Amino acid sequence: MGETIIEFKDVYKIFGPQPRGRAFEMARSGVPKNEVQRLTGHVVGITDVNFSVSRGEIFVVMGLSGSGKSTAIRMVNKLHDVTHGEVLVDGVDVQKMDGTQLQAFRREKMGMVFQHFALFPHRNVIDNVGYGLKVQRVGRDERNQASLQALSLVGLAPFADHRPAQLSGGMQQRVGLARALASDPDILLMDEAFSALDPLIRRQMQDELMEIQSRVHKTILFITHDLNEALRIGDRVCIMKDGAVVQIGTPEEILTEPATGYVAEFVQDVDQGRVIKVHEVMMDPTPLSEDQALSDAITLLDDAMGRFCCDADGRPTALLTTSDGLRVRSMGSDDLKAALRTDFDKCSPDATLNDLYASAGRGLPVAVVDDDGKLIGNLDPRMIMEEMGRVEQLIDGFEREVFM
Repeated sequence: MGETIIEFKDVYKIFGPQPRGRAFEMARSGVPKNEVQRLTGHVVGITDVNFSVSRGEIFVVMGLSGSGKSTAIRMVNKLHDVTHGEVLVDGVDVQKMDGTQLQAFRREKMGMVFQHFALFPHRNVIDNVGYGLKVQRVGRDERNQASLQALSLVGLAPFADHRPAQLSGGMQQRVGLARALASDPDILLMDEAFSALDPLIRRQMQDELMEIQSRVHKTILFITHDLNEALRIGDRVCIMKDGAVVQIGTPEEILTEPATGYVAEFVQDVDQGRVIKVHEVMMDPTPLSEDQALSDAITLLDDAMGRFCCDADGRPTALLTTSDGLRVRSMGSDDLKAALRTDFDKCSPDATLNDLYASAGRGLPVAVVDDDGKLIGNLDPRMIMEEMGRVEQLIDGFEREVFM
């Protein structure tokens, strides 16, 4: 993990007239959220939340309605006060800020993208994007230049003079994103930013966000109720339930190592092949030498479907499969080169299993290579189905625990 830019330490938020009284003590002692509300009339927003967000990371907080995810994001810019704990941004406790210091912090340190576009209908696109800069008293020329740069990032520079009503919903949300980017903030807070969009446009916006992030490397705290969205865009995902953190991990960890039955229930309908990456399931390559005898090479295959031969630089050049080796040996030859084939596929360790379905369907091992083309892994087609089956069994195990 890189440098921490946002950190929650033992954070509680209780809504009600006496948030630091009996309700807080009950929440801190582990009394469930619904029980606290029944006994005290106070609502537990979040309870004992701890997490950190690294600079340049897309950190997704995911949960259903009432999970506390939106409460958490509103504490980063002090739209909500904490009942207990600390919310640190670059080591500074946001909750201790007020007045002009807090206003400057909100304007200069972070941008916010809302679920609803919140554009001014009477202003054109460039003036909407530059509105925050106008509040900061930035001159018109400088403001327009920054706004056009932000619009270029989201592909809307040609629409700078249009009114919001002339744009589609997806385009309006891109204007909202450009407005957040215009002041070049360190942090983007995105609260259900794409949930009001149609599914196809929503997916396009996710693609666009990831493309923009690859260029600007902002720290993004992204809130969603959609696990598919969380797993698709998040570097790490934090799942919340009833105000508490249930699990934090990479998309692969959330999918393949659910911590509780609650998480397992979420992930059971996720397309696993779209999330699990090759490096999670590949084997060490243990390449063969083309100079060795075929019989020795077959022995070294052990239970693998095949192994690769490499050149002097470690790049895969040929593949020996068990079937090819046995076929050539049955013809009375012990020449390894006669059994080698070169029609194998290669992939990156960051490819998803879905990317490899067609290659795996050929029944041949896939060479996993780094950016220099050097062999770093061997992907046996059987591994894909075995990993899928392992995850399904894990989820089924949680379900049996729930219903027993």
